[in-house]
Amino acid sequence: MARSILHMLTPLKHMSPFDVNMAVDAGFEIVSTYTAVEPGEVVPLVQDSIFSRAPQDGTRTAIFIGGKNAEASLDMVDAATSAFVPPFANHVFADPAGSFTTGAAMVACVRKALHDRFGEGLAGKRVAIYGGTGVVAYCAAVIAAQEGAHPVLVGYNGRERVAAIAESIRTRFGVAVEAADGSDQAGRLAAARDAEVILSAAAAGVQVLSAEDLTQAGRLLVAADVNAVPPAGIAGIDVNADAVPLPSGRGVGIGALAIGNVKYGTQAGLFRRLLQADQPLVLDFRDAYRLAVELTGQAGPA
Repeated sequence: MARSILHMLTPLKHMSPFDVNMAVDAGFEIVSTYTAVEPGEVVPLVQDSIFSRAPQDGTRTAIFIGGKNAEASLDMVDAATSAFVPPFANHVFADPAGSFTTGAAMVACVRKALHDRFGEGLAGKRVAIYGGTGVVAYCAAVIAAQEGAHPVLVGYNGRERVAAIAESIRTRFGVAVEAADGSDQAGRLAAARDAEVILSAAAAGVQVLSAEDLTQAGRLLVAADVNAVPPAGIAGIDVNADAVPLPSGRGVGIGALAIGNVKYGTQAGLFRRLLQADQPLVLDFRDAYRLAVELTGQAGPA
């Protein structure tokens, strides 16, 4: 059998050591990193990888897409798959900054908490997502919308950027996502007041909602925070919390390490899936979500 090779592409100056470690620990024998990759360089790099091996070895060769921008990573996936010349094809797996698997794990944990604690699902829920310009927020919004929820991207620097992201999501995935101005406390509170679910995907060490703010979220059922760096993005959520009642008395909280355990298992599981598959796979946050739901012991998404 041909040796397993993973080619890791990123538009950034460095490839994430986290992702390299995950790939090696999952079982890839050879890992090669390519940094500062321009969009126009994806196709020739991928074609170098497919034509240098026999077609039957395509499933022993994989392309990993990194970076820190959801749209750019998805565009690189499209470019990579467009480079295939059947029967020559490889696996492709996008997880920029590990954020696709993080966002998928976050929503899967929230879904489980809604079911286990309240007997409800995501459908119809208003989901306020803070840190709305980031990759975690992007994929969480798409997943929530595809589950029938009403996601709202809350922008720390105003509504304009998150409105553009919401429109790009509508264009690419055909789902509706709202945008809200979270540049001041009044805006952040307004987004929280009507939400049954609150997700914090803001920058590390940034608190977006205080304990007092949470008391005004009268409809809150579940709040989740991926920030493990003090202070918590949402006050009162311990990093290890796994559907623990919030100090405000409303809803339950899920912390960064509880989400991180699912994220780790999801990313590792998708790398292993590439090694085990007998047909070329193309994986992104939607595949990550399906696996995260499975890992948390739930029935599959609708």
